[in-house]
Amino acid sequence: MYAVVGCGECSALWVVEGRPDTTTCPSCGKRHRFEALKKFAQHESGDAAREARTRLLAARSDHAPDELDSFSTLESQAEAGGMSDAEYLERSGLDAERTAAAGEAATESGGSKSRMEVVRDSIADLDDPSESNVVARAERDGVPADYTERALERLSQRGAVSRHDGRYRLL
Repeated sequence: MYAVVGCGECSALWVVEGRPDTTTCPSCGKRHRFEALKKFAQHESGDAAREARTRLLAARSDHAPDELDSFSTLESQAEAGGMSDAEYLERSGLDAERTAAAGEAATESGGSKSRMEVVRDSIADLDDPSESNVVARAERDGVPADYTERALERLSQRGAVSRHDGRYRLL
């Protein structure tokens, strides 16, 4: 059960769920015994209670509309409003179809890998993972040779790879 209650100090209205012993006014911070508060409305659902509070607040204002829409109606209106993604891209000077195609291509390829991932994959995939072979393989995948050499050294120092007879192995 949800109740719309009002503060005797500042006249604020808020929604309280259940039947607590006390509740605090969100506006002025005064603590009230729930049973002593005036209940302006009681509903089974939280949405209905919030709508009742909104109607009470609207009735207090000078600009109260004749009929207020429900929260669910307002939510669907908000979703329908505005421009579509394609329209936004077109107005921004981008081709929406090419943008969508690029997004699909990026997700199909699994995304890009970091340089360190390329070095690790090179070690794992090579039959002969010597330093020169790992560097060459990483270079084919766009990683500079000097980075690969430093990465192999760091991986060795961290204990992430072992080096035996000039060959690397992931640990």
